[in-house]
Amino acid sequence: MAKNKPLAFASVGIAALGKGIVTNQDGMFLLTNLPQGRHLVEVRMIGYTNFSIWVQPEKNKMPLEIQLEALNQSLKEITISGTLSETTKSSSPIAVEIISSKFFQKNPNNNLFESIQMVNGVLPTMNCNVCNTGDIQINGLDGPYTLVLIDGMPIVSALSTVYGLMGIPNSMIEKVEVVKGPAATLYGSEAVGGLINIITKNANAAPRISVDYFGTSYLEQNFDLGFSIKKKNTSYLISANLFNFDQKIDVNKDNFTDIALQKRASIFGKMQWQRKENRITQLSMRLFKENRNGGELQWNESYRGGDSVYGESVFTDRIELIGLHPFKVFNQLLRFQLSFNLHNQDAAYGSTIYLGKQATGFGQLLYNRNLGARHKLLFGAAMRYLWYDDNSVATSDGFGLNQPDINYLPGVFVQDEIQLDGLQSLLLGLRVDYNARHGLIYSPRLNYKFGEFRGHTLRLGIGNGFRIVNLFTEDHAALTGARQLIIQEALRPEKSWNVNLQYSKWKGFEGGFVEVDASLFYTYFSNKIIPDYDTDPNAIIYRNINDHAVSKGFSLNIEAQFSKPFKLNAGITLMRVYAVTAKQNATPERVNQIHAPNFSGVFGMSYKLKHFYNINIDYTGQVYGPMRLPVLPNDYRPEYSPWYTLQNIQISKTFAKRLEVYAGVKNIFNFLPKDPIMRWFDPFDKNVSDPVGNPNGYTFDPTYNYAPMMARRVFVGLRYNLR
Repeated sequence: MAKNKPLAFASVGIAALGKGIVTNQDGMFLLTNLPQGRHLVEVRMIGYTNFSIWVQPEKNKMPLEIQLEALNQSLKEITISGTLSETTKSSSPIAVEIISSKFFQKNPNNNLFESIQMVNGVLPTMNCNVCNTGDIQINGLDGPYTLVLIDGMPIVSALSTVYGLMGIPNSMIEKVEVVKGPAATLYGSEAVGGLINIITKNANAAPRISVDYFGTSYLEQNFDLGFSIKKKNTSYLISANLFNFDQKIDVNKDNFTDIALQKRASIFGKMQWQRKENRITQLSMRLFKENRNGGELQWNESYRGGDSVYGESVFTDRIELIGLHPFKVFNQLLRFQLSFNLHNQDAAYGSTIYLGKQATGFGQLLYNRNLGARHKLLFGAAMRYLWYDDNSVATSDGFGLNQPDINYLPGVFVQDEIQLDGLQSLLLGLRVDYNARHGLIYSPRLNYKFGEFRGHTLRLGIGNGFRIVNLFTEDHAALTGARQLIIQEALRPEKSWNVNLQYSKWKGFEGGFVEVDASLFYTYFSNKIIPDYDTDPNAIIYRNINDHAVSKGFSLNIEAQFSKPFKLNAGITLMRVYAVTAKQNATPERVNQIHAPNFSGVFGMSYKLKHFYNINIDYTGQVYGPMRLPVLPNDYRPEYSPWYTLQNIQISKTFAKRLEVYAGVKNIFNFLPKDPIMRWFDPFDKNVSDPVGNPNGYTFDPTYNYAPMMARRVFVGLRYNLR
């Protein structure tokens, strides 16, 4: 029963005896002919926590009264990122955070890169204050070690990590799944620190027409338009996004744009074809085009690539293709997944020109097989193809001829999810990949889950992640001068080992619920491969360095609804991220990771004024502790950032369940970082050697960044959905 109401058709059984039954209309059940001894009775029903109890018929008083607690909606959410099989969040042996698109609407942004900062332990970081490139860290590990997927397929990597994340509009997103810690057993290279899986909208469930427009006092304009068409067994979804920001803003008066000017267009199309036995074939495509530039206020495109007025200009064209096709062979159901993307980039950084192209193809064949009620087996075979070319010596053969970098990464993997009893499950997985530079690469993992027992769940995960060498470079040291590329023999793949212990508790009560999620994590990262420009001025040397890095810490998330009008979510992450450098003939030195604060927190509060025009109020924010920053020798700027907070408020009103009008303020306390650009008045370093005007030998440096250079601003928007 639940809240003293009988639950009909709940499953009741004793797995060890092979006995099972469902409850009747009155919630009653009867198990007969039980042998003497202790037996584990398991009760399951969709939408409720699982219940298990040991009984001994000859000693226990009969009948039993069992009460199930109703799950909140988030625990019933279907997730696929942890196991590559559909399962509920509460049942998954892998800890997966699921963030809905409605959560991102509490603080509207024009792309995923800005929205993801609302997730605890996930930190978007800016790498340049002129062109505003950035990446996403998970638990302090650098952005290149975070794998970004779209519908389970690796789409954003290498060249596209720099600008591709900002090109993913929120309009195409149904939800986002976040897995913290290595996921290489299922996803291969780059899933070292964790993964972010973007689930696009379902064409069958999407509104017939959806419109979302908002503008800000910075004169940013973002427009999303979506259509869905359903014809018999086929559904179509088309989503378009336009973003425009062409206002030169210089709040700190350094004659440089605080935010890069951007013009961006993205079109996303998806077709779903439902065939017999509810098998769905799916094909998606996205076209993306962007023009962004920043620099001195007097810069325009006539100065592009010159050395008189400094500017950084990037033209990006991109196409993505994603497909899923289930089919049967010898009456066995297989799933084939594919993805392909082509990324073309034409960039000018001051007088340095960078031309880069990348093509990535991925194919994967999956086979699920259940052995009885206890074993869920998954077999997979994958092939990843990476092609990269640019105008640097990274893709030169050493004789002046261009030679694109080509990588093949075939792999096979197996996974067994074992149901030990009604409370315990064990997941074992192993992946083997082959790379010409690294040979065979093994990626094992083990996950153990205990729960759900009266709302308590405990998960333990141990896993290995890896990343192969990547010749992609936008480093100006590689783009200037004549250098030879040297890859030392017997390179080892970058690897990480991670241990994660996670505890969650869900408790429902009249009118609401409280869910607590706490975790301890430890990641050891080794074999880092970096390009060495210093040993030989005429070469770029790729090699493993002796350094290792550690990311360890604690995170806590709380979500609560105390009454129907009020919701609260909050999270904190306490961590220490550092590298241990082992220089020759020197004592190893521990150096804190750049852009990895020891403390970070997120929060959101929502309140619905039901008796006052049915208005919703959303208050969201982030808090960050000091983080190490990239400074120059003898830099006058602090090596660590100050404590700071970014907070936002939104007020929204819905009319007739179709039209929503919203308005608010971003960065309420008007926080801006100081001195983001060193020697902004000499961007081409023409006067660096002046001993009087520049005694410390400072050079132009736009990388000192720890917060967006966007002051307080007002936004207004509307959403319309026709079902």
